[in-house]
Amino acid sequence: MNQQKFIWGVSASAAQTEGASLADGKGLSIWDAFTEKKRKIADHSSTEPGTGFYHRYKDDLDIIKELQIPNFRFSLSWPRVLPEGTGSINNKGLDFYERLVDGCLERGITPWVTLYHWDLPQALELKGGWTNRDVIGWFENYVAICTKRLGDRVTNWMVLNEPMAFCGAGYFLGMHAPGRTGRKSFVKAALNTSLSLSTGAEVIRQHVAKAYIGSTFSMSHVEPISNSEKDRLAAEKVDDLLNLFFLYPALGKGYPLKRLKFLSSILDEMKPGDENRLKAELDFIGLQNYTREVVKHSWITPFIKASMVSAKKRNAPYTEMGWEVWPESIYKSIVKVCSIPNSPPVIVTENGAAFVDSIDENGSVNDVKRLYYLRDHIDMVMKAKSDGNDVRGYFVWSLTDNFEWAEGYRPRFGLVHIDYENNLRRTIKSSGRWYANHIRENGI
Repeated sequence: MNQQKFIWGVSASAAQTEGASLADGKGLSIWDAFTEKKRKIADHSSTEPGTGFYHRYKDDLDIIKELQIPNFRFSLSWPRVLPEGTGSINNKGLDFYERLVDGCLERGITPWVTLYHWDLPQALELKGGWTNRDVIGWFENYVAICTKRLGDRVTNWMVLNEPMAFCGAGYFLGMHAPGRTGRKSFVKAALNTSLSLSTGAEVIRQHVAKAYIGSTFSMSHVEPISNSEKDRLAAEKVDDLLNLFFLYPALGKGYPLKRLKFLSSILDEMKPGDENRLKAELDFIGLQNYTREVVKHSWITPFIKASMVSAKKRNAPYTEMGWEVWPESIYKSIVKVCSIPNSPPVIVTENGAAFVDSIDENGSVNDVKRLYYLRDHIDMVMKAKSDGNDVRGYFVWSLTDNFEWAEGYRPRFGLVHIDYENNLRRTIKSSGRWYANHIRENGI
């Protein structure tokens, strides 16, 4: 692949789209189990039906081809490949991913594979999940199986998707699967996740010739609500936690603990050699940006003594997720990562917005707000690039509307509308047509 050509694409994930949670030998994931718990999902929904992608992937690949989007980022489901997380391989699951990869290539679409997008096998969660240090070996085995099978056709790999999100929301706050809470749980999960990231990258390198390897990190520009010393310190702590806590160790810079002393116990969890093992040999950083965070000092907030000030309270524009629409955040985030000494190039692997969509009397979805959001954010990516920052690609989140984790199916991020009441019918939105036209006119 010519790395100098700007990379345009669209993203999706297995747990949010595939459905078929027990089809053809697949095991349960932590999200399949989590959705069975009361009051965990806003609309009481589950990973079924997703978008029916497992059975309708050809339709969606045809849409990507129709839009002439050259790159498709998707994830593999660990429990579809290894129903128990380890042990016997489910060949029907791997066969599906072979068909998916081949379907991309037959249509002239370049596949970008994410190995872990939050759907840990439930069988491994029962053994401690990411809090059990054995997960490093479990993950190493899973990555080896996938890369041996697909590495002759896939060169672009991402190890983990947003470790802060799945560790923070899943093992500290309990808002996401598996629903664990507490500092001790988070610290164990965080260390094992960091070590799995570097281990996974090493395994990919071993099995894939000319591998192009990255991992994705959530990144939001953080600002204090005032210039007071307390608010500025609060913002610095939030920035260290949300944006740098996993990125820094992956870049060989250790955990940013100077302002996060309440997480210093992570050092006690380390074994000899771990500090050197944390660094991952990455070819690119997958940057995922949606908004900015405005922060104030909060003495009642445990540990971090900081809280977010919502866009609504600040009378700022916001999406269906309550996230502020502030395109400059993606510019500042790219600059921040690119300014880190010896940081690899950046690819924006997720950026998008959820707004209320509806099908009009002509059968169209005229999602003007999303169109403007994408236009303005892409402009900021191009500004960052023209200002000399090494940003090499941009992927929209997401291809289709999908299961949006604890929010269920209400928030719609897709370039393609899914009619959940009418056989999961697909309708390309105005934003999808615009993005396709933008790529044709400016991108390739």
